[in-house]
Amino acid sequence: MTRARRQHRTIRAPTARPIRCSRRIVTEPSPKSTLRAVIVCLSIAFFTGPRPARADAGPPFLTNDPGTPGNGNWEINVAAMQTTLPGVSNWQLPQFDVNYGVGERVQLTGEIPYVVVNASGQPRASGWGNANPGIKWRFFDQGEDGWRISTFPMYQTGVSAEAQSKGIGVAGPRFFLPLEIARQVGSVSVDLEAGAYIPVHGDHERILGLVVGHQLTARLELDGELYDDYIKGGTHVTTFDLGGRYHLHRGFNLLFMAGRSLSGNSPGQVEFMGYLGIQILLSNYGRTLGEAP
Repeated sequence: MTRARRQHRTIRAPTARPIRCSRRIVTEPSPKSTLRAVIVCLSIAFFTGPRPARADAGPPFLTNDPGTPGNGNWEINVAAMQTTLPGVSNWQLPQFDVNYGVGERVQLTGEIPYVVVNASGQPRASGWGNANPGIKWRFFDQGEDGWRISTFPMYQTGVSAEAQSKGIGVAGPRFFLPLEIARQVGSVSVDLEAGAYIPVHGDHERILGLVVGHQLTARLELDGELYDDYIKGGTHVTTFDLGGRYHLHRGFNLLFMAGRSLSGNSPGQVEFMGYLGIQILLSNYGRTLGEAP
């Protein structure tokens, strides 16, 4: 199953500097909070039995992995994403993420959300957010039991000044240059992504994501994610979430995730973030429903 990187979520109070992304907050997490999150992640992965691991990053998570759909195959993710901060609520409804495999190691991607922003004391605002086309290339592959490494450069478009002021999108364009690394360790799948945004217009930014997961049953996969996002001269945020995928039928998977900031209930913190979506897998150049790997 291919995991395509989701674009950053944008929340912005109309009269203030943007609070970037559902992942971004003002204060940094305490070491104890981060440690507790790591323990929860690893507990889920290690103590749920000896079944083979097939868990990966990608939707519904922000961290991506080196997986690609395979030649002539499609992966289409259609979802709703909610993020709530004090006084501001953001919905991406819908969020489109379309991926196509070219050969066994290359993936073409296009992502765009329709954003609805509710800010206290302000009229509701909505519109199309930042688009993110990109190309993933898995340039190192030792198979399912070995190391897999990819890069996934993306081009983030900008939105109008009016849309920026309403919190619908951020300034751009920006180039995103990441590296994804994955390895199976026993019954556990570990995925790491590190990258940086290089702006033509907008903010310099760097991200670091970790997903640890386990295939609980033939149908159900559960994962935990830590995600750290730093904007130069701006916010620094670390979040933790739990989520997974449930195989509904040939070619269809349910995607789900819920989480929040690790820094408590201070002003500007992410109080809740959630993701619910359907993943559609097509093979044979879109002519038949695909099978999950």
